[in-house]
Amino acid sequence: MYSMENHNSVLGIREYALDQGAAALAVDVEETADYRNSRGANSAIRLFRHHELRRSERGLSKEDPTGNVYNLFAFPSECNFSGTRFNLDLVKLIKEDSHNALEGSTYSRGCWMVLIDAAKGGATEPPDLSKHKADFVVISFYKIFGYPTGLGALIVRNETAKLLKKTYFSGGTVAASVADIDFVKRRAGVEEIFEDGTISYLSIASILHGFRILNTLTMSAISRHTTSLATFVRKTLSAMKHENGTHVCTLYGANSSKVLFEGMGPIVSFNLRRPDGSWFGYREVEKLASLAGIQLRTGCFCNPGACAKYLGLSHSDLLSNFEAGHVCWDDHDVLRGKPTGAVRASFGYMSTFEDASNFVNFIKASFVSLPSRTPGVNTLRGTTISPAIEGIGRANPRLKSISIYPIKSCLGFSVNSWPLTTTGLLHDREWLLRSTSGEILTQKKVPDMCHVTTLIDLDLGILFVESPRCKEKLQIKLKSDFPVGKDEVNIHPQRYEVEVYHDEIDIWFSDAVGRPCTLLRCSGQQGYACSNRNRISRLCRDLETKMNFVNEAQFLLVSEESVNDLNARLRSNVQHQFDGELIQVSTSRFRPNLVVCGGEAYAEDGWRSLRIGKTEFISLGGCNRCQMINLSFQGGKVQRSNEPLATLAEYRRTKGKITFGILLRHDDSTGKHSDAWLHVGEEIHASLA
Repeated sequence: MYSMENHNSVLGIREYALDQGAAALAVDVEETADYRNSRGANSAIRLFRHHELRRSERGLSKEDPTGNVYNLFAFPSECNFSGTRFNLDLVKLIKEDSHNALEGSTYSRGCWMVLIDAAKGGATEPPDLSKHKADFVVISFYKIFGYPTGLGALIVRNETAKLLKKTYFSGGTVAASVADIDFVKRRAGVEEIFEDGTISYLSIASILHGFRILNTLTMSAISRHTTSLATFVRKTLSAMKHENGTHVCTLYGANSSKVLFEGMGPIVSFNLRRPDGSWFGYREVEKLASLAGIQLRTGCFCNPGACAKYLGLSHSDLLSNFEAGHVCWDDHDVLRGKPTGAVRASFGYMSTFEDASNFVNFIKASFVSLPSRTPGVNTLRGTTISPAIEGIGRANPRLKSISIYPIKSCLGFSVNSWPLTTTGLLHDREWLLRSTSGEILTQKKVPDMCHVTTLIDLDLGILFVESPRCKEKLQIKLKSDFPVGKDEVNIHPQRYEVEVYHDEIDIWFSDAVGRPCTLLRCSGQQGYACSNRNRISRLCRDLETKMNFVNEAQFLLVSEESVNDLNARLRSNVQHQFDGELIQVSTSRFRPNLVVCGGEAYAEDGWRSLRIGKTEFISLGGCNRCQMINLSFQGGKVQRSNEPLATLAEYRRTKGKITFGILLRHDDSTGKHSDAWLHVGEEIHASLA
């Protein structure tokens, strides 16, 4: 049995029970009376049971449970989703008064043991085991000290330890064993039996320094400090309102529950609303916070029960979201008008009031609608910026440059004219690099890919590739250097059939990017991972046309005037500097296929369709930018900053996206791909949306 508010690490324990034929049961813990006015704590606490889970009858006794049957109840001392602290009198209630707590259930007759998950609560208010005699307590040193990761402890009562049965053994956990007969003698101590293999001595040694800090500060002072910071943030967020009087923040915790818990921990979990009541997605909040130097946790925090409870998500909602493609860690933060997760701000002993103040100021500046501005709908310094869609200047804009990027995330090359195919520009993103573990390599993960240059000579039929790491230039013949095998690869919602090259080419690229990898060439699309229903939810990219290894669409178009306007804004934001110099970006920073000039800044936002020369295109809308555009290359090194994405976020933010440039699809209604070429200098005739 476990409370609904439990981390997945605790929910996973039920798998052992269900596999052995035992029952598993989730409960809501509620206090039916004021704990402080009640004669006894136990009389105020009730458990409201959910549907019982059972996979098989294996191991199920036909008789009612007796005092010799062991049961386990698990709950957190502090919910890592909402910060609510559970009443630790639950330990005594379950162990001594389970019959009353479970209202006569047959399970109340067994012997109940209690597990406290103190991984979150142990950082600021660890449970007092002299008062609350739990059988098992789990703690995390990572959550207490912030270091080292992956190291925790299981605290077990001595009288309970003898009940633990362990099947597996490894080095260090047995006194003697014989390889060819059934003989093994386990070591005597509990910790000796359960600590398999060589323990992490260096990580354990570092804990000493963490405890010295805690002993110097004292846990009571840490608790008061972190509670005051969280309380300040919670009260400030709850008071925030848009100009129309609607509340900005929906906070999750004891105030939104019927439960009377023992106060709140040092975390603030919430979601944000727009003035019209719609939700800001948590990914948008996380992206903007990162640009402001603030690190937040978003999603369900591996606590599905609390997430569903506080967000009001039914079983139908959860299953529908999964069928629509939503899984943990993805970007689908709002589905069917409901948030799929939340935003969490956490405070520890090292947090300061300045941290808390900066955070609430960030929320106010980025998400609160004031009379002078509306967040998330193209704003800059209190002035609404509307795209220039009334006209495109005295003369039609023209195509200034054409760029092809043969290998995904490597450098491309510019041409004066280039043919079109059913997938876009001929050979654009037709190749990619894949690691030996199956990961698709990009500049965000492997910045050295920016040093790999490419060039295609159509007359010679050769792809030339160069890298400063490799002495010789690589030449790949487009027709005769054919790959030696075939494979499949999944990118985004798309499955591709790919061709694999021989070892010599893979070795060259492994040297070029500094890690083992293989070169793959697209030979065709094999199907879609998204259904039509998912497309309605806008969870998929453009599925109407054939594409190579692009992220969203066949073409990306950027306006030179829009880039100039962005640079003017960067110059005006004197606080955004890098290495003592103002950041200025070129059109190549955005990796566009097409650069246009001669029109108004951001006129492209209003284009519904356009014709370049004799070739027709359909606009698919703005391109959602990520932090890859913050990478720059100076002096042969990769430099990272918050710009230009931070400035774009000030005035190019719409419904959770920071857009710059537009995505295009070739409108091949005539089917004459073989005759379609683009030429630099051609005029652009646009139709407005």
